[in-house]
Amino acid sequence: MRNSRIIKTLLLAGLFLAGAHQALFAQQVNPENEVRDLLQVFFIAMKKKDSATIQQAFHVDAVMQTVVQEGSVAKLGTNDVSDFLKRVGTSEVELDERLLAYSIQVDGLLAHAWTPYEFYVDGKFSHCGVNSFQLIRTAEGWQITHVIDTRRKEGCR
Repeated sequence: MRNSRIIKTLLLAGLFLAGAHQALFAQQVNPENEVRDLLQVFFIAMKKKDSATIQQAFHVDAVMQTVVQEGSVAKLGTNDVSDFLKRVGTSEVELDERLLAYSIQVDGLLAHAWTPYEFYVDGKFSHCGVNSFQLIRTAEGWQITHVIDTRRKEGCR
């Protein structure tokens, strides 16, 4: 009888621990964390000049744009993803974009990430701004479909 009670207690404890582990794992693996992880890998790869890893983060039809200030109005500059990959992969300097915060919103298969950043070239501050990423969940996972950024040298930090 006593052994039976011990076995039941151990089984209940095991079930409780298994359920707690599943709940913890479910909280850790969520779309917001997946998007954040993708962006972190993206910028680590950029610093390492790993254009192959960066390319995997982009959807085949992705668009890259930047807001160019001309006086008091904004103009839109567009960059080709393949040109960006080539520049990163062949850069003779270290490109280090440091994300300062993440604001990530997800609705099913669509995500948006707003990431203020500081940009360094060979360890020296170059500029700051904000990235605005649009992502979709594909068969390969989250991929960037559109990124637009701002760039400035003043008003940083």
